[in-house]
Amino acid sequence: MAKPAKNTEKSEKSAKSGEQIVAQNRAASYNYHILEKHEAGLVLHGTEVKALREGKANIRDAYVDFKANGAWLVNAHIAQYLAGGPWNHEPLGSRKLLLHKREILKLSGRTESKGLTVIPLKIYFRNGIAKIEIALAQGKKSWDRRQDERTKEARREVEESMYRNRRR
Repeated sequence: MAKPAKNTEKSEKSAKSGEQIVAQNRAASYNYHILEKHEAGLVLHGTEVKALREGKANIRDAYVDFKANGAWLVNAHIAQYLAGGPWNHEPLGSRKLLLHKREILKLSGRTESKGLTVIPLKIYFRNGIAKIEIALAQGKKSWDRRQDERTKEARREVEESMYRNRRR
């Protein structure tokens, strides 16, 4: 009689979502107020996919540009695949994003009228397909960043004092 497989929280979570995170833009929440999040597909060539599977991507300086024929990811660096040879891709090339037309119109309209921007938050594989999480964001001012640091520090102090009081 075979033993049933143990269901741990970690294995359930990874099996449920099937996500493998390749690159994250950790500076996004520091530099921007995140207003909305959207998921989009990426149009990639063979060596780009292989390089992403190795985790060789940087989206810190990337942004989304809206043109007449759709949304494009600009300035995202995907390193060249070593075994690609002469068929390698351009590391900083623009890559088309796969979004519904109404999503493209909505995001492009909001970026033009209100001075907002669309930035990538993370690139990941879901069930073997490359996806990107993009966000409609508004740039923070320097005083916004200082205020965020103050609130984080205050929260940290409160949690630390509660932890010390529990230990007594």
